Amino acid sequence: MTDWPRQCAGVISCFNEAARIAPVVTRLRRVLPHVIVIDDGSTDATGRVAENSGATVLRWPRNRGKGTALRAGWRSARGEGFTWALTLDGDGQHAPGDAPKFFARAEHTGAPLVVGNRMANPAAMPWLRRRVNTWMSRRISALTGVAVPDSQCGFRLARLETLLGLPLTAARFEIESDVLVAFIDAGHRVEFIPIETIYHAGPSKIRPLPDAWRWWRWLRTRRQIEFSHAPTWTQPKSSPAA
Repeated sequence: MTDWPRQCAGVISCFNEAARIAPVVTRLRRVLPHVIVIDDGSTDATGRVAENSGATVLRWPRNRGKGTALRAGWRSARGEGFTWALTLDGDGQHAPGDAPKFFARAEHTGAPLVVGNRMANPAAMPWLRRRVNTWMSRRISALTGVAVPDSQCGFRLARLETLLGLPLTAARFEIESDVLVAFIDAGHRVEFIPIETIYHAGPSKIRPLPDAWRWWRWLRTRRQIEFSHAPTWTQPKSSPAA
């Protein structure tokens, strides 16, 4: 059985979350003592608050994007000897108390990636976010041939050796889709578990038009890669006449 507190690190990417990061770190450290926060160019006190809450903080002078930040956090966790990473958002939309569910599913199935599924009970999710997530998840399902109920959830448990061996390139919010497709393309098992859905009042960090366009461009690139790797079939020759 995996000793999760010793083998798994929490990894959180943050941008201007000084008002919410402290309880996220504090609650997560009750389950995983080591938490890495990547302060992705915040202009508020996010890094200082996270550090005062017990996290190891990587600070960047400018915003480089969630995907870039998470990859740095995963490499840092691996460099410190951890074999797993539990990734979650720093805005309080994920309940750290759900962490044992991820550990139990990984233990039971052997899956190197376990993803939170908010769509099992989406009532708390804003209507537009729910519709966009459903649309994106259908596109990912069609691309991979695997039923994906929630492609955009950032609450995930991943085996670091597997994760860091994949060709991930996404720099921003499309990282969630990039990770899913990479795991599935490589033939790795992916599990989904229902999690609590929490939404706070206030503006989202997601910018609907630029981020939707960036995601669509990422999807188009992935489709081109899938097509180029597809086997080429030739029409069989007809049998000669008797």
